[in-house]
Amino acid sequence: MRDADQTRQKILEISADEIHQHGFNATSLSVILKRCGISKGALYHHFENKMELGYAVFEEIYTPMFLATWQPAVEVDDPIEGLCHFFESMSEQMTCDEVVCGCPLNNLCQEMAGVDEGFRLRILNMQQQLNHLIAFNLQRVANQLKADLDFNQIAYFIVSCFHGSSSLSKSAKNKDLFDKVIAELCRYIRQLKQ
Repeated sequence: MRDADQTRQKILEISADEIHQHGFNATSLSVILKRCGISKGALYHHFENKMELGYAVFEEIYTPMFLATWQPAVEVDDPIEGLCHFFESMSEQMTCDEVVCGCPLNNLCQEMAGVDEGFRLRILNMQQQLNHLIAFNLQRVANQLKADLDFNQIAYFIVSCFHGSSSLSKSAKNKDLFDKVIAELCRYIRQLKQ
């Protein structure tokens, strides 16, 4: 990898961390510059402005990371149990601080979807990719599930519950709420089986 490519990747990774910790609007370019050990000119060589940097973080860091996190759960032989194992493991392993900090992607979606069309369209695209990933893999095992299920609606419901549990726990600073909603979500998912 060339130096310029390494610098760009470092900027993206540090920016992703800063955005996760502080939100997009509160993220400081000067802090990013300091953490990267680069000049303002080096940053602007790769990104025209903060918004362009934010879009790149969303598309190149958050979206692939988020989809890659869900992919193994739904691509197993039994995506119902795969999803439940994914959620239950998260519930068991996440600390209260991690739950309170929230999902980086969900945080950015909540902050920026209503105020910037570029972010809204990128969020919509990512949500459609995730929905397709889940619905496709549920459809793959349709013969093991109850009849007449709308897999697209189920996929949106699953993701909405997950993000809702994260948001609820974050605002209440209470991991127990996350754990209870996740347990109920897994009960719902398992009831999709015949």
